[in-house]
Amino acid sequence: MASSDLELLCSHVNEKIGNIKKTLSLRNCGQERTLKTMLNKIGDEIIVVNELLNKLELEIQHQEQTNKSLKELCESLEEDYRDVEHLKENIPSHLPQVRVTQSWYMKSRLTYGQINDVIKEINKAVISKYKILYQPKKSMNSVARNLYHRFINEETKDTKGRYFIVEADIKEFTTLKVDKKFHVILSILRHCRRLSEVRGGGLTRYVIT
Repeated sequence: MASSDLELLCSHVNEKIGNIKKTLSLRNCGQERTLKTMLNKIGDEIIVVNELLNKLELEIQHQEQTNKSLKELCESLEEDYRDVEHLKENIPSHLPQVRVTQSWYMKSRLTYGQINDVIKEINKAVISKYKILYQPKKSMNSVARNLYHRFINEETKDTKGRYFIVEADIKEFTTLKVDKKFHVILSILRHCRRLSEVRGGGLTRYVIT
């Protein structure tokens, strides 16, 4: 046997003997009262530390979930901000932003406030419609895409380059009731030259003038 192999064998035997001595020493520690008490305290502290580690792990998971929720909220707010900026840059310039005065009043049981409320809702419908039309197609969901195609199909040569809505837009984007009172107010707006009508294909298009 080579001397190097003998040295390795001796080292291995000495290591095993050392492990046996440590085991016997630990066994003796467990039999001595003072050392046994100390080992019990160490065991209790290990249990406490383990519980703290479990709580820390749960807290880390909670923080990760909170961070994820905050990130999603930030992304949503950024998307809303981009939509608002896009709308500001592409908002129609010819909306009926007017206040009804007495010279516009036509004989009916309507009040100026009711007429102005309808004007605000018409503005809302126009803005909502053209926000979708100006929206990048890739960012549209299925609902917006269906509305987009409807808007395109409703275009005619007479509405090209003009802003308009139809009754379906009023129902889609506002809480107005398309009833007799609504049509009376539309007549008032036509009389005031704030709206005009383009008919065709079974649709009445209310064009902003």
